[in-house]
Amino acid sequence: MFEARFQTFEARADRAEGKPRLAALRVELARRGVDGFIVPRADRHQNEYVAACDERLAWLTGFTGSAGMAVVLAARAAIFIDGRYSLQVGEEVDGGLFALERLEDNGAARWIEANLPAGGKLGYDPWLHTIDAAERLGKACAAAGASLVAVEENPIDAIWRERPAPAMGAIILHDPRLAGEAADAKLARIRAELGTLRAGAIVISDPHALAWTFNIRGSDLKHTPLPLGFALVPGEGRAGLYLDAAKLAPAIREELGKVADIHPPDALAADLAARAARGAALRFDQATAADALARLVSAAGGTFTRGPDPVALMKAVKNAGEIAGARAAHLRDGAALSRFLAWFDAEAPAGKLTEIDAVAALETFRRETGRLKDVSFPTIAGAGPNGAIVHYRVTRRSNRRIAPDDLFLVDSGAQYEDGTTDVTRTVIVGTPGAQLRERFTRVLKGHIAIARAVFPAGTTGAQLDSFARAALWQAGLDYDHGTGHGVGSYLGVHEGPASISKRGTTALAAGMILSNEPGYYKPGAYGIRIENLVLVTQAPAVADADTALNAFETLTLAPIDRRLVDAAMLEATETAWLDAYHARVHAALAPLVDDATRAWLARATAPIGAR
Repeated sequence: MFEARFQTFEARADRAEGKPRLAALRVELARRGVDGFIVPRADRHQNEYVAACDERLAWLTGFTGSAGMAVVLAARAAIFIDGRYSLQVGEEVDGGLFALERLEDNGAARWIEANLPAGGKLGYDPWLHTIDAAERLGKACAAAGASLVAVEENPIDAIWRERPAPAMGAIILHDPRLAGEAADAKLARIRAELGTLRAGAIVISDPHALAWTFNIRGSDLKHTPLPLGFALVPGEGRAGLYLDAAKLAPAIREELGKVADIHPPDALAADLAARAARGAALRFDQATAADALARLVSAAGGTFTRGPDPVALMKAVKNAGEIAGARAAHLRDGAALSRFLAWFDAEAPAGKLTEIDAVAALETFRRETGRLKDVSFPTIAGAGPNGAIVHYRVTRRSNRRIAPDDLFLVDSGAQYEDGTTDVTRTVIVGTPGAQLRERFTRVLKGHIAIARAVFPAGTTGAQLDSFARAALWQAGLDYDHGTGHGVGSYLGVHEGPASISKRGTTALAAGMILSNEPGYYKPGAYGIRIENLVLVTQAPAVADADTALNAFETLTLAPIDRRLVDAAMLEATETAWLDAYHARVHAALAPLVDDATRAWLARATAPIGAR
């Protein structure tokens, strides 16, 4: 009945392959005369989602998460992951081959210091590490009395016999109405910023920034419409775009040629070296620029600075066209999600649905809008204990039947040309127990606290993060991920530099779109997360206020499961927010759905005290 076209359910890696692959890598390292090698989960641009040909960490270890790193030495190896993947890594990686370690608190550097033999050489691919990361690894090696050595060819590539070819997706122009600003105007803003930074030129190494600057989109990666490439924007003169010519139709090349010179990707190295030799001060993005780029400039006798990419902040603050598109995308997406939730509510109690059935159904409802370009990430659909795995991805091997009284967590999103969505709902199949309702309500209270927040201009996400955790902390509970991330405009579903998290140091500015997603996870039992996307707006003026204030407008439109709410735990203001939100959801979506969904929607959005 339903099918998924944008995502698959096959296991992307097999932990059983880890032993022979690890042995083959060690043989290759010995042949090259190095004592170990670092395998990051990264490509040349530090993308969160990478092409199949760049999934080196998954190929070697079996780990398929979006952040991690392995260090392989002659006699031992370790894999480092962050807290989001603490359960997943145990399922995917053979702990007898790789010690399972935490990435936080400089864990990899400490492990290298403790395990790399004195006088040893630890290899790394300079295209897969940032300048800062390479320096940290170099210091760790030095502390061990060893050295960090750049390799010219990645040794994984030498032994990966069936490595997929790089994607060659066509580059398209992004609709100017949806982009909201012309490429030449964006380039003018970037050049003005170069004056402030005292840089002669900036290298755009983040494909999200590249796509935004030149109003282009591509298909080199799944789920994110990115063209992989680089740009060089000088303070004076024409910009250079480094893209594979095979991706550019003549009409697209002609249009881009109005604002930039088009070069093959391999030309970047020579152009950087030439500018460096002429004494130009180059600027690199510290978050995405590869250490290889810095090495090129240094070898040519040039100088560079590194720091936050100025394009990232420009891109994060959405213009009027992008905001209008986001609202339209969320309205469309909310109708599709409500159709799914109504269908799920009717079908799940029979006990016949599986997690894969749910994923396929939700994608189908979105495709039936006629506007879906892709899902914005593989849908997380976890029943019972699988919901406790924060970034769970169902495979045919892990697929679980959704049983009566299961708690079901579904975190999903869509890519439409006018906006990117990301939404999580946690629903009950049957009747929830008292603990479930108590934990769900604490998460809901944190969600409402963020949604209702009013805060001075200049406030950072770190200052707001505790709002979402306070009700959980009161019961000795917490969650091991950030409360919110930035979201792009038909770009990455996870976008910097702003976030609502303990490490969110960027001020939240009007026009930014972020997620609001507190959660709670009980390993082996269930997971709870409630996620909406919110737009930072100027708050209504307050009489006698001393400072300007910002607030959040909730963009996501979909019911929150009232059956899981313990109304007695809510304060009057929280109840009022939930009832007002549900009234808005009903008013917006009821005209867009079929009769059966409309009837379900009326029940799902009734005031919290109603039966």
